[in-house]
Amino acid sequence: MLIPGLEADLAHVPGTRSERKQTAIVGAAAEVFLSTGYAGASMDAIVSRSGVSKQTVYKHFSSKEALFVAVMSQMTGEADTAVRIGLPKVEDRAQLKAYLLAYAVRQLTIVLMPGLMQLRRLVIAEAQRFPELAKVLYARGSARELEVLASAFEQLADENLLQFSDATVAASQFNWLVMADPVNRVMMLGGEAIPTQQEIRRHAEAAIATFLAAFLHPDQR
Repeated sequence: MLIPGLEADLAHVPGTRSERKQTAIVGAAAEVFLSTGYAGASMDAIVSRSGVSKQTVYKHFSSKEALFVAVMSQMTGEADTAVRIGLPKVEDRAQLKAYLLAYAVRQLTIVLMPGLMQLRRLVIAEAQRFPELAKVLYARGSARELEVLASAFEQLADENLLQFSDATVAASQFNWLVMADPVNRVMMLGGEAIPTQQEIRRHAEAAIATFLAAFLHPDQR
Protein backbone atom coordinates (compact mmCIF):
# COMPACT_ATOMS: atom_id res chain seq x y z
CA MET A 1 0.00 0.00 0.00
CA LEU A 2 1.05 3.59 -0.58
CA ILE A 3 -0.35 5.37 2.46
CA PRO A 4 1.99 5.53 5.48
CA GLY A 5 0.45 3.54 8.30
CA LEU A 6 -1.44 1.35 5.85
CA GLU A 7 1.50 0.12 3.80
CA ALA A 8 2.50 -3.52 3.41
CA ASP A 9 5.98 -4.99 3.07
CA LEU A 10 6.40 -5.64 -0.66
CA ALA A 11 7.79 -9.08 0.14
CA HIS A 12 4.33 -10.02 1.36
CA VAL A 13 2.35 -8.40 -1.44
CA PRO A 14 0.49 -11.19 -3.28
CA GLY A 15 0.53 -11.53 -7.02
CA THR A 16 2.87 -12.42 -9.84
CA ARG A 17 6.44 -11.17 -10.11
CA SER A 18 5.25 -8.63 -12.68
CA GLU A 19 2.50 -7.40 -10.34
CA ARG A 20 4.98 -7.02 -7.49
CA LYS A 21 7.25 -4.98 -9.73
CA GLN A 22 4.33 -2.75 -10.69
CA THR A 23 3.54 -2.29 -6.99
CA ALA A 24 7.17 -1.30 -6.37
CA ILE A 25 7.07 1.20 -9.24
CA VAL A 26 3.85 2.85 -8.09
CA GLY A 27 5.11 2.99 -4.50
CA ALA A 28 8.35 4.63 -5.62
CA ALA A 29 6.44 7.06 -7.82
CA ALA A 30 4.21 8.04 -4.89
CA GLU A 31 7.27 8.89 -2.78
CA VAL A 32 8.78 10.97 -5.56
CA PHE A 33 5.59 12.82 -6.52
CA LEU A 34 4.68 13.60 -2.92
CA SER A 35 8.16 14.85 -2.08
CA THR A 36 8.90 16.87 -5.24
CA GLY A 37 5.51 17.57 -6.85
CA TYR A 38 4.58 16.58 -10.38
CA ALA A 39 6.82 19.08 -12.19
CA GLY A 40 9.84 18.23 -10.04
CA ALA A 41 9.47 14.47 -10.40
CA SER A 42 11.58 12.62 -12.97
CA MET A 43 11.25 9.14 -14.36
CA ASP A 44 14.94 8.58 -13.56
CA ALA A 45 14.30 9.30 -9.88
CA ILE A 46 11.35 6.92 -9.89
CA VAL A 47 13.40 4.21 -11.60
CA SER A 48 16.19 4.62 -9.06
CA ARG A 49 13.85 4.45 -6.08
CA SER A 50 11.81 1.52 -7.42
CA GLY A 51 14.78 -0.83 -7.74
CA VAL A 52 13.70 -2.04 -11.19
CA SER A 53 15.08 -1.22 -14.61
CA LYS A 54 14.00 1.76 -16.68
CA GLN A 55 12.83 -0.67 -19.38
CA THR A 56 10.56 -2.39 -16.84
CA VAL A 57 9.13 0.93 -15.64
CA TYR A 58 8.23 1.96 -19.19
CA LYS A 59 6.82 -1.48 -19.89
CA HIS A 60 4.24 -0.89 -17.14
CA PHE A 61 3.77 2.88 -17.57
CA SER A 62 4.29 4.74 -20.82
CA SER A 63 4.83 8.16 -19.25
CA LYS A 64 5.15 10.17 -16.07
CA GLU A 65 1.53 11.25 -16.51
CA ALA A 66 0.38 7.62 -16.58
CA LEU A 67 2.30 6.95 -13.38
CA PHE A 68 0.79 10.04 -11.75
CA VAL A 69 -2.70 8.79 -12.59
CA ALA A 70 -1.87 5.35 -11.14
CA VAL A 71 -0.51 6.83 -7.90
CA MET A 72 -3.43 9.17 -7.36
CA SER A 73 -5.98 6.47 -8.15
CA GLN A 74 -4.40 3.88 -5.86
CA MET A 75 -3.96 6.20 -2.89
CA THR A 76 -7.54 7.43 -3.18
CA GLY A 77 -8.82 3.86 -3.41
CA GLU A 78 -6.81 2.76 -0.36
CA ALA A 79 -8.18 5.64 1.70
CA ASP A 80 -11.76 4.94 0.62
CA THR A 81 -11.44 1.27 1.57
CA ALA A 82 -9.81 2.09 4.90
CA VAL A 83 -12.43 4.66 5.94
CA ARG A 84 -15.47 2.60 5.07
CA ILE A 85 -17.05 0.56 7.87
CA GLY A 86 -20.17 -1.55 7.58
CA LEU A 87 -23.43 -0.43 9.11
CA PRO A 88 -23.91 -2.49 12.30
CA LYS A 89 -27.20 -3.25 14.01
CA VAL A 90 -28.40 0.11 15.31
CA GLU A 91 -31.54 0.16 17.43
CA ASP A 92 -31.46 3.30 19.55
CA ARG A 93 -29.92 6.72 20.01
CA ALA A 94 -26.92 5.46 21.99
CA GLN A 95 -26.00 2.90 19.31
CA LEU A 96 -26.51 5.53 16.61
CA LYS A 97 -24.11 7.92 18.35
CA ALA A 98 -21.58 5.12 18.80
CA TYR A 99 -21.73 4.23 15.09
CA LEU A 100 -21.38 7.86 13.96
CA LEU A 101 -18.51 8.44 16.38
CA ALA A 102 -16.60 5.37 15.22
CA TYR A 103 -17.07 6.44 11.60
CA ALA A 104 -16.04 10.05 12.22
CA VAL A 105 -12.93 9.17 14.24
CA ARG A 106 -11.81 6.64 11.63
CA GLN A 107 -12.46 9.07 8.78
CA LEU A 108 -10.48 11.90 10.37
CA THR A 109 -7.63 9.65 11.49
CA ILE A 110 -7.11 8.37 7.95
CA VAL A 111 -7.80 11.54 5.96
CA LEU A 112 -5.41 13.59 8.12
CA MET A 113 -2.47 11.24 7.50
CA PRO A 114 0.42 13.34 6.14
CA GLY A 115 0.62 11.38 2.89
CA LEU A 116 -3.06 11.89 2.12
CA MET A 117 -2.91 15.58 3.00
CA GLN A 118 0.07 15.96 0.68
CA LEU A 119 -1.91 14.11 -1.98
CA ARG A 120 -4.77 16.59 -1.56
CA ARG A 121 -2.37 19.51 -2.01
CA LEU A 122 -0.82 17.88 -5.06
CA VAL A 123 -4.17 17.21 -6.73
CA ILE A 124 -5.23 20.82 -6.13
CA ALA A 125 -1.90 22.08 -7.51
CA GLU A 126 -2.25 19.94 -10.65
CA ALA A 127 -6.00 20.37 -11.18
CA GLN A 128 -5.53 22.72 -14.14
CA ARG A 129 -2.95 20.44 -15.73
CA PHE A 130 -5.11 17.33 -15.25
CA PRO A 131 -8.75 18.50 -14.98
CA GLU A 132 -10.12 15.11 -15.97
CA LEU A 133 -7.97 13.37 -13.36
CA ALA A 134 -9.27 15.73 -10.67
CA LYS A 135 -12.83 14.83 -11.67
CA VAL A 136 -12.09 11.10 -11.57
CA LEU A 137 -10.41 11.35 -8.18
CA TYR A 138 -13.31 13.33 -6.78
CA ALA A 139 -15.76 10.75 -8.12
CA ARG A 140 -13.76 7.85 -6.61
CA GLY A 141 -13.05 9.67 -3.35
CA SER A 142 -15.33 12.31 -1.84
CA ALA A 143 -18.33 11.69 -4.09
CA ARG A 144 -18.17 7.92 -3.56
CA GLU A 145 -17.89 8.34 0.19
CA LEU A 146 -20.95 10.61 0.26
CA GLU A 147 -22.87 8.04 -1.77
CA VAL A 148 -22.02 5.25 0.67
CA LEU A 149 -22.80 7.41 3.70
CA ALA A 150 -26.11 8.56 2.22
CA SER A 151 -27.09 4.93 1.66
CA ALA A 152 -26.33 4.12 5.31
CA PHE A 153 -28.34 7.16 6.43
CA GLU A 154 -31.31 6.01 4.35
CA GLN A 155 -31.24 2.69 6.21
CA LEU A 156 -31.11 4.53 9.52
CA ALA A 157 -34.06 6.66 8.45
CA ASP A 158 -36.01 3.50 7.63
CA GLU A 159 -35.43 2.44 11.25
CA ASN A 160 -36.76 5.80 12.53
CA LEU A 161 -33.35 6.82 13.83
CA LEU A 162 -32.70 9.73 11.45
CA GLN A 163 -35.09 12.06 9.66
CA PHE A 164 -34.31 14.22 6.61
CA SER A 165 -35.71 15.17 3.23
CA ASP A 166 -32.53 14.34 1.29
CA ALA A 167 -30.03 11.66 2.37
CA THR A 168 -27.21 13.12 0.26
CA VAL A 169 -27.62 16.53 1.85
CA ALA A 170 -27.60 14.94 5.32
CA ALA A 171 -24.45 12.98 4.43
CA SER A 172 -22.76 16.13 3.15
CA GLN A 173 -23.69 18.02 6.31
CA PHE A 174 -22.26 15.24 8.46
CA ASN A 175 -19.11 14.99 6.35
CA TRP A 176 -18.24 18.65 6.61
CA LEU A 177 -19.19 19.05 10.25
CA VAL A 178 -16.60 16.34 10.86
CA MET A 179 -13.99 17.24 8.25
CA ALA A 180 -13.97 20.97 7.53
CA ASP A 181 -12.01 22.56 10.37
CA PRO A 182 -9.39 19.81 10.94
CA VAL A 183 -8.72 19.40 7.21
CA ASN A 184 -8.48 23.14 6.59
CA ARG A 185 -6.06 23.57 9.49
CA VAL A 186 -3.75 20.82 8.31
CA MET A 187 -3.96 21.95 4.69
CA MET A 188 -2.84 25.44 5.66
CA LEU A 189 -0.57 24.78 8.64
CA GLY A 190 0.99 21.43 7.79
CA GLY A 191 1.72 18.33 9.83
CA GLU A 192 2.15 20.19 13.11
CA ALA A 193 -1.59 20.95 13.03
CA ILE A 194 -2.62 17.26 12.92
CA PRO A 195 -4.77 16.74 16.02
CA THR A 196 -4.19 14.04 18.61
CA GLN A 197 -6.60 11.12 18.89
CA GLN A 198 -8.13 12.77 21.94
CA GLU A 199 -8.65 16.00 20.00
CA ILE A 200 -10.10 14.10 17.05
CA ARG A 201 -12.58 12.34 19.31
CA ARG A 202 -13.59 15.56 21.04
CA HIS A 203 -14.13 17.31 17.71
CA ALA A 204 -16.10 14.33 16.34
CA GLU A 205 -18.35 14.25 19.40
CA ALA A 206 -19.17 17.96 18.99
CA ALA A 207 -19.84 17.50 15.26
CA ILE A 208 -22.18 14.57 15.94
CA ALA A 209 -24.08 16.51 18.58
CA THR A 210 -24.73 19.28 16.05
CA PHE A 211 -25.68 16.76 13.36
CA LEU A 212 -28.15 14.92 15.61
CA ALA A 213 -29.71 18.20 16.74
CA ALA A 214 -30.78 18.66 13.12
CA PHE A 215 -31.36 15.10 11.89
CA LEU A 216 -32.22 12.83 14.82
CA HIS A 217 -35.67 11.27 14.39
CA PRO A 218 -38.29 12.72 16.79
CA ASP A 219 -38.91 9.22 18.20
CA GLN A 220 -35.35 9.21 19.56
CA ARG A 221 -35.45 12.61 21.27
